[in-house]
Amino acid sequence: MRRSFIARNPSILVFLACLALFTLAITLMSEATGAGLISTSFVKTLGKTLCLCLVAVAMDLVWGYCGILSLGHFAFFGLGGYMVGMWLMYARTEIIVAGSLANAPLPPTPAEISDAIGSQIFGVVGSSDFPLIWSFAHSFWAQMALVVIVPGLLALVFGWLAFRSRVTGVYLSILTQAMTLALSLYLFQNESGLRGNNGLSGLQNLPGVGAGQDAVSMWFFWGSALALALGYVICAWVVSGKFGSVVRGIRDDEARVRFLGYSVEGYKLFIFTFTAVIAAIAGALYYPQAGIINPGEVAPIASIYLAVWVAIGGRGRLYGAVIGAALVSLVSTWFTGGLVPSIRLGFYTVDWVDWWLVLLGLSFVLVTLFAPKGIGGLVDLITDRIAPNRHGADYGPDKGALREGEGRK
Repeated sequence: MRRSFIARNPSILVFLACLALFTLAITLMSEATGAGLISTSFVKTLGKTLCLCLVAVAMDLVWGYCGILSLGHFAFFGLGGYMVGMWLMYARTEIIVAGSLANAPLPPTPAEISDAIGSQIFGVVGSSDFPLIWSFAHSFWAQMALVVIVPGLLALVFGWLAFRSRVTGVYLSILTQAMTLALSLYLFQNESGLRGNNGLSGLQNLPGVGAGQDAVSMWFFWGSALALALGYVICAWVVSGKFGSVVRGIRDDEARVRFLGYSVEGYKLFIFTFTAVIAAIAGALYYPQAGIINPGEVAPIASIYLAVWVAIGGRGRLYGAVIGAALVSLVSTWFTGGLVPSIRLGFYTVDWVDWWLVLLGLSFVLVTLFAPKGIGGLVDLITDRIAPNRHGADYGPDKGALREGEGRK
């Protein structure tokens, strides 16, 4: 008898239980809903960390399970933030303009209101006209749809062109990085319609909501936790069963899977597009908590950081991606926030704000050389002691490859 999806993946229940307990603990200790032991700024940091965990899960799915080292998934993350940021900025500015014109001798016309909103938003780049890409900025639901449509369409077109040409390995990674760089350079231009280097700001203020930042931060924290839980379960379901076996087979030996008659390009295109949408949703939840988004957030270095998180956590394990993203993100906040005291050596002062990237790079090198399974490998060691190992030799070289007994089922 075939076991259920949850029975075959008990780690899902463990992850959901840990996430639920963490969410409950933060709720009880926050300023808005609890004892006030945790500040609103730290709640925002934790909410942003959950969003980074979600995009790391997407990265693990496309790289750890399908074998596509994408150095462009943070571009989709940023696009999701830009889409939601356009509505937030438009709606907030509309309320401000309406309030300033409320006492005018004559009621303003819709065209005058639109011009005033445009001047407020684009005056910083010397313009007052709404670009074409802002056509739906007034509609909440339209912009929420664009959060999925724009990054998904970009990933679909890029993936179709790359995979049909059978570009693989490091060449595909370079292409994804080039796509990210091109998008970043385009967004830096004032003519892009997204305020160039100034980006979109004031995103932490929800239009029409009278609640303070302490309450809003908790709402986004809960939304981020829910999105991570759903994203984790959906990704775990995708990599389970026959579909997941084919995806891992593509990672281990793409040529063999193609010779068996599977549409390798179709599987890779689905995974690439699907994970791009997940990354965009994570970005749409992240930047309202950050309060601002600019082209620097879409720079190629951000996607490289994402790959480092997954590698440190342990690729090919969804929980490893979560561990790596959460750990590195929080430690980065600790070091770069000036919370770690400097070390005076007499001839030199070690300022950890400047040395953090060196430590991160060194950690990545050490994990790659001495612990290729990442932090998630420690979890494997514990579970292997509790449960018996699977029998049979691995078909592929990576962790999670099919084994002889499983390949005949």
